[in-house]
Amino acid sequence: MDTALRPVVPPLPSVVRVPEGQADAAQEFVNRLRAAAPRFAEAALAESAVVREVVPPARHRRARCRIVLRAADGGERDLTFVGTVDRPSPRPGPAFEEQIARWLAAAPAEEDAGLVDDDESPDGLAIDLTAWTPPVAAPTPPPVSVPGAPAVSPVVPPVTTLPTVAMPAVTPGAGLPTQVRGIPVAG
Repeated sequence: MDTALRPVVPPLPSVVRVPEGQADAAQEFVNRLRAAAPRFAEAALAESAVVREVVPPARHRRARCRIVLRAADGGERDLTFVGTVDRPSPRPGPAFEEQIARWLAAAPAEEDAGLVDDDESPDGLAIDLTAWTPPVAAPTPPPVSVPGAPAVSPVVPPVTTLPTVAMPAVTPGAGLPTQVRGIPVAG
């Protein structure tokens, strides 16, 4: 066989096998973000979402995620999110995808969006999730108690049926006080 006509092809790199039970942390990061696409669409009230690009964080680069949202009317929004400079751990918490979902659900105005210049995003801007502060929900005020009114517990369901059996009469001396003492009021 004549080898002069065959192109020179470098040998393929060997497959690096990860020991059983261990996952590549960067690949897990990418898989989690790609799997979160339906959640991103729901948070943004969009018809669908596609995660176009995911770059896991490293010592020298920030995490990035580029998402394209498609609205029901066919319009598209192409958004790039940047996160922290870090190393992905084998079982990291869902911090980055949670931040993206919160940003999409909050739909901040442009001045509050955490926009930064970014040469790698299609429109030259990216959303810096480390600079964006999510809106803080107003605290729920405690229930107001009215003196003399029965205390209402939010855990106890309201009474929907009336009792059909009368309560027995309490006889004097059965453990309940029979007299009410008056307390003098300073005047």
